[in-house]
Amino acid sequence: MIIKSLELKNYRNYSDLHISFDKRTNILYGDNAQGKTNILESLYVSATTKSHRGSHDREMIRFGEEESHIRTIVEKDGTDRQIDLHLKKNSTKGIAIDRIPIRRAGELFGMLNIVFFSPEDLNIIKDGPSRRRRFMDMEMGQIDRIYMDDLAHYNRVLKQRNQLLKDLYYKPDLEETLPVWDEQLAFYGKKVADQRKNFINDLNELTSVIHSRISGGKESLMLEYEPGCDADHLPDILEKSREKDKRTGMTSCGPHRDDICFYINGTDIRRYGSQGQQRTSALSLKLAEIAFVKRVIYDTPVLLLDDVLSELDSKRQNYLLNSIGDVQTMITCTGLDDFVKNRFRINRIFYIENGTCCDQVNPKE
Repeated sequence: MIIKSLELKNYRNYSDLHISFDKRTNILYGDNAQGKTNILESLYVSATTKSHRGSHDREMIRFGEEESHIRTIVEKDGTDRQIDLHLKKNSTKGIAIDRIPIRRAGELFGMLNIVFFSPEDLNIIKDGPSRRRRFMDMEMGQIDRIYMDDLAHYNRVLKQRNQLLKDLYYKPDLEETLPVWDEQLAFYGKKVADQRKNFINDLNELTSVIHSRISGGKESLMLEYEPGCDADHLPDILEKSREKDKRTGMTSCGPHRDDICFYINGTDIRRYGSQGQQRTSALSLKLAEIAFVKRVIYDTPVLLLDDVLSELDSKRQNYLLNSIGDVQTMITCTGLDDFVKNRFRINRIFYIENGTCCDQVNPKE
């Protein structure tokens, strides 16, 4: 699986862009705030229909314009496929595959798999639980359509239950409908929790091996799924917490409170780990994510590295760069010194400046 080309019209700070990628390593370099991350974001949107930043469609449209267009050509199983997205300020985005419009974003599932690695990911362990839940949802949503549907149902029911809890203050009679929402929340909550647990167990096997290599066998990393509550008994838990939920106006238990534990030699490094341990573990996690996706889709995902190398020391830089040889990679950075120093092979270089892109291998493009 590789991305062959990308076209942008009125996307962020790009009025019109066409860029063709090499099947191996592509470097996009330039000063900060020139539009490098915007290119990676548009590729992620092509794969998932969503921004990795959590931006709304209208925020990705160039200032002063009403709509934006993203066109991505993907080579999958030896065949070129075209993904088009029209982002619109005041209506739902339009999506087409091979020029044929699709009705549901889920039909895009599996067309393009991406692993996104940003500096923020290096803080995934020291940040709060919401950051780690987002990691699970972003990755599992790309490789498991059932999970994507179950999570969407769970979030919808959760939102409706929370609104009902707030409405009870003014309309107490509505409480008789609460068991209906509890039943649905428990049903989808258990499905989400079971799938997350299996995902973390599988990822743990890969992460522990990778981390042992990075640390020279000195550290043993273990991931453990930490549920917000026992999903097998969620109906009873929801009933017991009902009075509390009515007082606060929100649901206090369920998978929306889940977390991931990271242990090094038995110590919870979320609380007691050094910054070096946390960053090395985050790197191990992202490399394990690549290996996991390969195993699931029987293909290689596309790796997007957004200015990550500048946040790593030379040892971790070398390990990362040496681990991605068979994966198409897009790397953003402010300079090329790290690649020259590490003698890392670069297949294509693009210079990004103020919403323009110059291919330094083929300047005429």
